[in-house]
Amino acid sequence: MDFKCSDSEQWKEALSSYGASIESLNKPNLVSLDDFYRNELPGVLRQRNPSYITTPELSKLMQWKLTRGKWRPRLLDFVSSLDDAVVRSASEKAFQSLPDISKAISALTVLKGVGPATASAVLAAYAPDIAPFMSDEAMVAAIGNSKDYTLKQYLVLVDKLQAKSKELSAKGDAFTPSDVERALWSSVVGAKSGGLSEEPKDVNSKRKSKRKRA
Repeated sequence: MDFKCSDSEQWKEALSSYGASIESLNKPNLVSLDDFYRNELPGVLRQRNPSYITTPELSKLMQWKLTRGKWRPRLLDFVSSLDDAVVRSASEKAFQSLPDISKAISALTVLKGVGPATASAVLAAYAPDIAPFMSDEAMVAAIGNSKDYTLKQYLVLVDKLQAKSKELSAKGDAFTPSDVERALWSSVVGAKSGGLSEEPKDVNSKRKSKRKRA
């Protein structure tokens, strides 16, 4: 998916394939974790007054993030051992800071193991219409790289995805910044899974032919 593309139908197609892309990764528990993150957690967070996230929920969110992306077990250990009262307080402060994303991210990153990317996942679960998840795929597509996991870089990503969601929504279909992120992620994963199914066969056939010649 070219980030500059303004065809809302292509974006809708990429977004609609998100579930299939999740399944195509064949990672243990990812389907159930993604269902928790996208469909269960947002409602739980919003029905609380004031809104907050608990340590077990943050730990499960981290499992989703690491399973969908790159597995870093130490981060999960850090988050799982956080004091629940501290997590509730930090997240309550973060949610109340919105729509000031910079302030909200800063409130969450005081927690050990929680960097801007994980903090963005927390905010995206609570307010997908404001804060998208800071995925590698979205960063590469919108900014050109995914190596700078800083608040400054995240704010650049937010501006890009918010602008794209407004552009696409102006054409009649409602797109949130989180929808844009998922569409970008899905298109990258879909392209990889499609390419992998054919490429190894070609490579293997070439290797076999070389062995036969030898």
